[in-house]
Amino acid sequence: MSKHIDTILVQSGNRTDSRTGAVSPAIYLSTAYEHQGIGKSTGFDYSRTGNPTRFILEDTLAQLEEGRRAFAFSSGMAAIQAILNLFSSGDELIVSEDLYGGSYRLFLQYENQYNIRFHFVDTADESRIIEKINGSTKGIFLETPTNPLMNETSISTVSSVAKDNGLLLIVDNTFYTPILQKPITEGADIVVHSATKYLGGHNDVLAGAVIARDEDLGEKIYTVQNSIGAVLSPFDSWLLLRGMKTLSLRIAQHEKNARVIAEYLTNNECVTDVLYPGRGGMLSFRISREEWVGPFLEKLKVITFAESLGGVESFITYPATQTHADIPVKERNKIGICNRLLRFSVGIENVGDIIADLDNVFNQLKGEVLTYE
Repeated sequence: MSKHIDTILVQSGNRTDSRTGAVSPAIYLSTAYEHQGIGKSTGFDYSRTGNPTRFILEDTLAQLEEGRRAFAFSSGMAAIQAILNLFSSGDELIVSEDLYGGSYRLFLQYENQYNIRFHFVDTADESRIIEKINGSTKGIFLETPTNPLMNETSISTVSSVAKDNGLLLIVDNTFYTPILQKPITEGADIVVHSATKYLGGHNDVLAGAVIARDEDLGEKIYTVQNSIGAVLSPFDSWLLLRGMKTLSLRIAQHEKNARVIAEYLTNNECVTDVLYPGRGGMLSFRISREEWVGPFLEKLKVITFAESLGGVESFITYPATQTHADIPVKERNKIGICNRLLRFSVGIENVGDIIADLDNVFNQLKGEVLTYE
């Protein structure tokens, strides 16, 4: 019997302890597991190699993304690093140009230290991808939508290009989650998440995830995970499982609120641009005057000025000095990450309270002469 994703989420970890009948999965803190004899393993030997709590989480992640195997890491960046270890010196990858600054920083580090070259292009334009493919190209890395400009790429279109050229297609699905988008069903080979964000959803667990389409890729990623050891702890695995149970409900409310706020911002004279693809809980906007950015962020009462996203609370982030500070100013401006851009992770609070907070600050900005140093 196939189950709807809502049911998979809610029942994740249920019926995993037949001895006690516990509904919530146990947190196995043990780092080692007894063998009854040579060659008589229980399936768990050492907690870096495999942990029962983490196994339940990884099995759930694989089901959600409709992949063959999944792996839980200690952060989203650890998950991306594990994927990069599938490539070798001299390889080249094509990546989304306006992607998360932390990914950009890691890619440049691999380029400088390990001679793996990255081509940053507008992946929404198929021709831009094709023109960068050469004999050394081995993979394509997509963010869709991108962080923070919210540009979407057709995964199925890029998948066709990847398959025609024998390339590995990797998709960061952090923003949409499998509730809104399942990259593997559209042709991706690997899906990666900063599970800290929407999957966890409560700003209380740092985690990453990688899901592989097939067993062969899964075994390669497992080898990297086991060798490097940046695995998710048992307690954090349990926290993530608990957070994921409400993922469908949270995403629905995030999106409902985001649609209302996107419309409000679009009609606000203090805002010049609203970047919202029409689904999900993330949007970005450009405030009309750069000198307003500081006072705007300082005066918020309901919304939190913080460097993260995907939690139940509303967060606004300033990419220029936070998430994308490591990208050179010239490159930021070229792709549209200017000093007036704000990224908004819309929470699940009462949307009227969120808008009242924004309205209050905008009215102060319009009515006062403010100096910010």
